[in-house]
Amino acid sequence: MGITRRDFLNGVAITVAAGLTPGEILRAAPQTAQQTLHYPPGLTGLRGNHPGSFEHAHLLARDGGKFNFAALPVEEEYDLVVVGAGISGLAAACFWQQLKGKQQRILLLDNHDDFGGHAKRNELKSDNGTLLGYGGSESLQSPRSNFSPVAMGLLTSLGVSIDGLEQAFDKTFYPDLNLSRGVYFDRQNFGVDKLVSGDPGRMVADDIPRDRLNGRPYTEFIGDFPLPESDRQALIALHTVKKDYLPELSAEEKINWLDTHSYTQFLREKVGLSEMAIRYFQQTTSDFQAVGIDATSCSDALICDLPGLDGMNLPPLDAESLADLNDPYVFHFPDGNATLARLMVRHLIPQVAPPGKDMHDIVQARFDYSQLDRSAWPVKLRLSSTGLHVANVGEQVEVSYMTGDKLRKVRAGQVVMAGYNMMIPYLVPEMSPQQQEALKQNVKSPLVYSKVLIRNWQSFVQLGVHEVYCPTAPYCRVKLDYPVDLGGYQHPRDPNQPMGLHMVHVPILPGSGLSPREQARKGRAQLLGTSFAEHERMIREQLQGMLGSAGFDHQRDIQAITVNRWSHGYSYFLNGLFDDEEEAQKIIDTARQPVGNITIANSDSDWSPYANSAIDQAWRAVNELVSGQAAKKEEA
Repeated sequence: MGITRRDFLNGVAITVAAGLTPGEILRAAPQTAQQTLHYPPGLTGLRGNHPGSFEHAHLLARDGGKFNFAALPVEEEYDLVVVGAGISGLAAACFWQQLKGKQQRILLLDNHDDFGGHAKRNELKSDNGTLLGYGGSESLQSPRSNFSPVAMGLLTSLGVSIDGLEQAFDKTFYPDLNLSRGVYFDRQNFGVDKLVSGDPGRMVADDIPRDRLNGRPYTEFIGDFPLPESDRQALIALHTVKKDYLPELSAEEKINWLDTHSYTQFLREKVGLSEMAIRYFQQTTSDFQAVGIDATSCSDALICDLPGLDGMNLPPLDAESLADLNDPYVFHFPDGNATLARLMVRHLIPQVAPPGKDMHDIVQARFDYSQLDRSAWPVKLRLSSTGLHVANVGEQVEVSYMTGDKLRKVRAGQVVMAGYNMMIPYLVPEMSPQQQEALKQNVKSPLVYSKVLIRNWQSFVQLGVHEVYCPTAPYCRVKLDYPVDLGGYQHPRDPNQPMGLHMVHVPILPGSGLSPREQARKGRAQLLGTSFAEHERMIREQLQGMLGSAGFDHQRDIQAITVNRWSHGYSYFLNGLFDDEEEAQKIIDTARQPVGNITIANSDSDWSPYANSAIDQAWRAVNELVSGQAAKKEEA
């Protein structure tokens, strides 16, 4: 069974029409598709960096000289233009209003057909109603430990309650059903399709209480692996016996060794595991680090709580890493951080949604996208509009962008660049070569978050799992959706009813010896060359191999698929194997310097993939503009 007619009408048609502009797609689509396209969260098929969102930017990077920006007439004038309507761009607009007043004229531009950037809302229609899912930015990571007063202040002003989020998350829902985490060994790499339940290990950013993992002893859990007996015994010893694998080194020398050697090297050279046993760990870091263990330092593996590193009398982890390991990962809206983006949009453009005051009344609110770009409103959010050129002209800034097939220009007093660091040098060519090079060092990691609507989840119950790690399959992690009841939305509770699956694919190149940046570039090309049909095939084959023994039939049981493809996903962050910390900070500082009346706000400008970093950088950027304005007034 292939893609259903509903899948086609809800978004796969965009893949077929990838060469068309958004306007041409609308004109070519039947009425049902037109209606759906006006409400992006309801689209299935290929989402994330969807067709139509990146072609103009790629053309600019390849041959920017074909555009004659100087000849464009200025059509509109604003106090502030924000290029990029993700969390950082939206936060910048909110902070600007806070500091300058709600009468300020603000224009937000975004190349996607929806706002929020990586904070993407997915709505899946089932016979039992609409299921909400997240297509990108997932949760608030350790807000009580790691969020700044600025980030917490914005959340509070929008009506987000950290305590309320924690209460809305049913931490023991899956444990109470006697479900655990498991691991799936695929036939192609291990000779058999086998799912083993009862993983007793904790995870970084864990949503399950440590005493409710429903794990079996390692001897039983690993004893069921389809591996040779010698490999099973070696893995059991690694997990259960505390051993100093670097006894000849001092504490300082151990730290240096762990910083400069990959976890693969450690397992091979110090632990002595076979290549087959090492293969079991290959994708343990893919979801959190966006690279495999061969490009992850042992120090970063320690942060992920991988085995074998806790018997060497190492110094304690830093506070942020400890928070990632120990704080409950439960600060999750039903649609991920899309709720945060929606709250900011409603704050900026109240007409887009029914009146509301907090996170509870927005969860199920249907947004009217026709209200985002109205001439009467002081704030406008213009979607499917790709920024192409931003230049200081006298005391103002001119911004040229492409909407559909039309090149347009607006003028503003100030501009915030809130897109990807890698693209900013092409958009702001007047900046110094040193700053351009610094910006290009943030090579974002490609990844895919696929949401799969299944008819029921009895197969998971029969197999005793709610989340599955897959060492070598295309999707490294498969999990039943987080159990969150918020704002009248009810998480599925009956295994006989439909459920949304979250699946994570990171196009890594294990064994290549390439740096994370090099892997990201090659992975991005691979991802952009992978069709929705190919993703559908991978999803169906993997789920069938994983769940087929429990009666799962992909032809019967898969009802919809949304592939959130992020060719530019996680922000680049410090990698101990390839980066010097002091040098990295110099690169960060150089990259985010203001250029006249243009400043930079995004999570990339902090080398951090987290929502709170995006907010903090928006605050910094807006304050740079306001301070610059004040300084000019004093000079005058």
